[in-house]
Amino acid sequence: MGMNGVFVSFTAAWFLLVCHGPYVRPDVFEKFDLEAVHVDVDLDRAIQRVNERFLSVAIDASLVAEEKFMYLLASPKLKTLSSALSPGFLRFGGTKQDFMEFNPYSYHQHRRNSHRYLGDMCKRLELPPALEDSLRKEWTLQALLLQQEERKGKYRKVRFTEYAVDLLYSFANCTGLDLIFGLNALLRTSGNSWNSQNAQMLLHYCESRQYNMSWELGNEPNSYQKKAGVRVDGYQLGQDFVHLRRILSESKLYQSSGLYGPDVSQPRDHRRDLLEGFLENAAEAINACTWHHYYVNGRDTSLEDFLDPDVLDTLATKTYEVLETVAAASPGKRVWLGETSSAYGGGALGLSDTFAAGFMWLDKLGLGAKLGLDVVIRQVLIGSGTYHLVDDNLDPLPDYWLSVLYKRLVGPEVLRASVLSALKPRRRLRVYCHCTNKKSTSYKRGAVTLFALNLGKSTAEISLPAYLANSTAEAFVLQAPEPGEQGLLSRSVKLNGVVLKMVDERTLPELRGVHHHAGVPLSLPGFSFAFYVMTEAQASAC
Repeated sequence: MGMNGVFVSFTAAWFLLVCHGPYVRPDVFEKFDLEAVHVDVDLDRAIQRVNERFLSVAIDASLVAEEKFMYLLASPKLKTLSSALSPGFLRFGGTKQDFMEFNPYSYHQHRRNSHRYLGDMCKRLELPPALEDSLRKEWTLQALLLQQEERKGKYRKVRFTEYAVDLLYSFANCTGLDLIFGLNALLRTSGNSWNSQNAQMLLHYCESRQYNMSWELGNEPNSYQKKAGVRVDGYQLGQDFVHLRRILSESKLYQSSGLYGPDVSQPRDHRRDLLEGFLENAAEAINACTWHHYYVNGRDTSLEDFLDPDVLDTLATKTYEVLETVAAASPGKRVWLGETSSAYGGGALGLSDTFAAGFMWLDKLGLGAKLGLDVVIRQVLIGSGTYHLVDDNLDPLPDYWLSVLYKRLVGPEVLRASVLSALKPRRRLRVYCHCTNKKSTSYKRGAVTLFALNLGKSTAEISLPAYLANSTAEAFVLQAPEPGEQGLLSRSVKLNGVVLKMVDERTLPELRGVHHHAGVPLSLPGFSFAFYVMTEAQASAC
């Protein structure tokens, strides 16, 4: 399809969205008469402890499809936004990683000057405002072209240079994120084993620059047949990872670096077979086992799905399957959600970048940690699709603000929390509890952070046990900027009644909680989510 065809398709979708909105069943806004709900929390024992980088983010490899767009990573605004998500992993990967090859311009020159710019890289690689504005505008069109490629399922090969690597590493280094670089696993030999020559060239370059980073190999190998007409079974995939680990072990810099994989899609019969075969051969080669999860198909979903507790519960079913498979093959091996968001296929237009997406995102963070997932990597910070944390103008979307609050308020220790009401509407109130982030200087040791989602229309009054109810609290309530369906579909969010936006391109607003008196039930408005920091909880587990 030519350029006109792209715009026609996009314009038609946009027209339907604006005029009619995503499909909404009438019962989504049915009013439930929620009485007071009682929540119990065990403060004596942590049931899980997740990685301090539990909430991590991805940059989609599609950004390098035209290398000039990698310069967006030198944007001071994007660096400011990303720094607030530290500590965390920064995954560079996705479908496009298996179609890209390293093609350096001046490799040998860089080897001779390997340490020349490391000291001042953050200042040196800063995008001038005029160039940033131009790239933002061009990226809007590029994103449409990439979405069109995704829909067709035909991916063109991409070559990237050392400059793309420099920009990526600089971005990670300057924002306090730990880079995980996804290598191309579709470079195959005549015998269908992985051809590592191009990866070794990249590794040598990165080592010459002293780039401290981790690695992945391939993205969703279960779909290679569909994407590239290549079939790789679990045994061979495992052998490919063992080969990569051997290469890394021969490097002084990378001999103990992280290697994560195999980044399979969520379990279905052949995918589980692939994962089992992989782990039989490569469990010792990887630091954590990675898999991907999306709730729904982005081209066939609705607002109702984003608010449906049955849809949210599917994460538990899939997670149990993966945990069971990994535990059988490699007991004690950490399991990561190596790529995840609301809807696959690039997200759901008019939903995945709106306030409504926060219900899926916050529930995934709460439930994932409770089930024992060690890291959850959000697709994407920036890249093609409609499920990003920042928009094409690099302005933060609702899930970005939700992520920043989670980072600031939620610690790695997971506490048991349960809703005691027997009423049916209780399923529309979902509650999780962690120790409060100990790195926060605002709260005393022993504080806990309760976070909750209200999937119903009516306000929920949450009563806590006396040992928690007697604590003062700070409430951080996130709501749509306006009531009703249109508010849920907004790309803005209010914190305690104030719409969140950057102060300027280098400054985030102060994210303040409001004081909540001891002994008073917590009040959570309909279609909202919130964090409550119980400042005087004195939890022994924390």
